[in-house]
Amino acid sequence: MTRQNQTLGEFIIENQNDFPYASGELSRLINSIRLAAKMVNHQVNKAGLVDITGTIGETNIQGEDQQKLDVLANETFINTLTNREIVCGIASEENDDFITIKGQKNDHRNNYVVLMDPLDGSSNIDVNVSVGTIFSIYRRVTPTGTPVTLEDFLQPGNLQVAAGYIIYGTSTMLVYTTGNGVNGFTLNPALGTYYLSHPNMKFPKDGSIYSVNEGNYIHFPQGIKNYIKYCQEEKDDRPYTSRYIGSLVSDIHRNMIKGGIYMYPNTSKSPNGKLRLLYECNPMAFITEQAGGKASDGYQRIMDIKPTELHERTPFICGNKNMVEKVESFMK
Repeated sequence: MTRQNQTLGEFIIENQNDFPYASGELSRLINSIRLAAKMVNHQVNKAGLVDITGTIGETNIQGEDQQKLDVLANETFINTLTNREIVCGIASEENDDFITIKGQKNDHRNNYVVLMDPLDGSSNIDVNVSVGTIFSIYRRVTPTGTPVTLEDFLQPGNLQVAAGYIIYGTSTMLVYTTGNGVNGFTLNPALGTYYLSHPNMKFPKDGSIYSVNEGNYIHFPQGIKNYIKYCQEEKDDRPYTSRYIGSLVSDIHRNMIKGGIYMYPNTSKSPNGKLRLLYECNPMAFITEQAGGKASDGYQRIMDIKPTELHERTPFICGNKNMVEKVESFMK
């Protein structure tokens, strides 16, 4: 049951039985993410007032310039999750290796691992464009009571127990799924409470937006080039509208509401693609599928890919089912 004026806290309690192993552990984990998101939102909204914009002069494991807010968001999520005794391990796009969390009793008794991109699109902060946080949650595969290993993090997306994103935009929204549909909650900043604003989110039946960085067109595979030309043809319901923010969370959020396709293919410069399978593509694929869409690397389902390394990259195409299938037909 969903009610429009329902708070996120009430929704989590009411839907606790949706979770496998409903011990309240996963509910507490979503609550911790909710709290950390409020803290990051506060910092993002101050970005023009205090000196937290710009780069810190260092690069992360991905070779990207680290923004001051990247580091701040990363620390906020790690500290919030660690202090609440819920997770046994965290992997972040900003950290070289995963973090093992022993728990206060040093007994490694917690059962969930979180993988996250703490501040996606952070280079947009300086110009006041929406950014977001992406998270993915798995149940550990190694025995409870032992330290986590790499194996706990290298699980295919089809084993995710929950995934979501927070978008820090004109309003701040938390959107997540536990495999029973997608629900969106908007933060009321006056009260500090998230309210259910977008119950049971679904991609519209048809989409008419394509989102891709066309500046890289010359480097794209031929199938993607052909699809872009198809989008631009004056025929039937085309040409489609081109919309590209360059912030993964914002682009996919818009396409899910309005109907469209997001593409970040491999290029001659990035033959394996640029987006991270574990921190970006798997959680977004889980949300997309739960909202009636499809997510692919151009040839296979994203969530069926068996990861082999923590910071693995992949081509990524997601959105309205029929649009993604059209791209796949061009890729063949």
